[in-house]
Amino acid sequence: MPRPWRRRHLGTEADRATFRTLHNASLAAPPLRAGLTGESAERSIRHLHDLLGSPALAITDTAGSLAWHGSGQHHEEQCARLAATTVEAGRTRVFDRGDLPCDVAGCEIRAAVVSPLVTEERVVGTLQVFAAQPTAGLARAADEVALWVGAQLELAELDASRTRLMEAEVRAMRAQISPHFIYNSLGAIASFVRTDPDRARDLLTEFADFTRYSFRRHGEYTTLAEELRSVERYLLLEQARFGDRLRVTLRIAPEVLPVAVPFLCIQPLVENAVRHGLESAEGGGSISIVARDQDHECVIEVEDDGVGEDPDVVRRALAGDASLDSVGLGNVDGRLRSTFGDDYGLVVETAPGAGTKVTVRVPKFAPGVEVGVLS
Repeated sequence: MPRPWRRRHLGTEADRATFRTLHNASLAAPPLRAGLTGESAERSIRHLHDLLGSPALAITDTAGSLAWHGSGQHHEEQCARLAATTVEAGRTRVFDRGDLPCDVAGCEIRAAVVSPLVTEERVVGTLQVFAAQPTAGLARAADEVALWVGAQLELAELDASRTRLMEAEVRAMRAQISPHFIYNSLGAIASFVRTDPDRARDLLTEFADFTRYSFRRHGEYTTLAEELRSVERYLLLEQARFGDRLRVTLRIAPEVLPVAVPFLCIQPLVENAVRHGLESAEGGGSISIVARDQDHECVIEVEDDGVGEDPDVVRRALAGDASLDSVGLGNVDGRLRSTFGDDYGLVVETAPGAGTKVTVRVPKFAPGVEVGVLS
C-alpha cells in the first residue's frame, strides 16, 4: 500500500529565516531598479520592513520622506530633519528619544537608526529604521540593508545610462542615413511623375513610410519583421534609381520574424552594400538577404557581389573610425555587443574584387530585450 502523505519538515529555523530574507530581498529589488522615486519607495518599503522586522521604516530622498511603513506614522514629519543630519554627516547616525519628541501615549518609537543611501559615491537618500531602542545589531542590519538598496539604485543608474547611450547611438545612426539617398530617391520619384504617375505615387508612399520608420519615436528594439520591412522599402527606392542594375534576393524564414533586434541594425548594412559594393560596380550587381533559424539563434546575412573592400578598412570601420565613409558599421557592431554580449558582434567577410558578406547573429530570446511600442 502507498504510504500516506505527510507534510515534511522544511529545514531548520535558520534555513527558513534565510529563505524569508532572500524572498523579501527579491521582492524589493525590482521596484528599486527603477530608481529612487516615491513610487519605487512605496512598492519596496513593505518588503524592506519585513526584512528588518522593526516597528517602522521610512525611505527618504535628501529632502524628505518618500514612503513610511509600520506604526507611529506621526513621526514621519521628523524624517526630513533626520535625513538632513545624516546626509551632512555622510554616515549612519543613531537618534535617541531626545531627537524624536512624541506626546502620543503608548508610542513604541523612541529611537532611530538612519543610514545613507549611496550611489556612485553620492548620497541620494536615507533608510530610517525606527525602534523602541537602538542596538548594535539594529545599526548593523540597517547599514547592510542600506548598502544593498544603494547597490540596486546603482544598477538603476547603469540601466538609465545604458538607455541614454543606446538612444544617442540611434540618433547618430539616423544622422548617418545618406542625404544622397534622400536626394536620389526624390529625384527618381520625380522622374516617374510624367511617365508613370501610379509608380511615382507608390514610390512616394514607400519613401514616406521609410522615413517615418527611421525617424519616429520608438523603443530600443524592434522586430526583425519591422526592420526587414524598412529594408524592403529602401531597396524598392534604390531599384527605382538603378533599374535592372540592382538585383535583390530575400530568403526569410517565417519563424524568425518576431525576433527582437536593435532598431536600425540591418538597414545600414544593406545601405553599405549598395553604396560601397554596387554603386561603383560596372553593370551593377546583386544583393542577397537571408534570415534563418539556427537553434536558439537567428542568423541574418547581407551579401553583395560588388567591388569588395580592404579588410583593414573594415576593421577601422568596426572600431568606429569617423573618417571613413561607412554607414554605421561600428555603431551597429557596438549596439549588438552592448545588447547581447561580445559574442554577437558583426562578422564581415570581404576582399577587393570579392564582394562582401556581413553576418549578424542574435539570440531568439534575451533577458531585458523587449520590443517597445512604436509611435
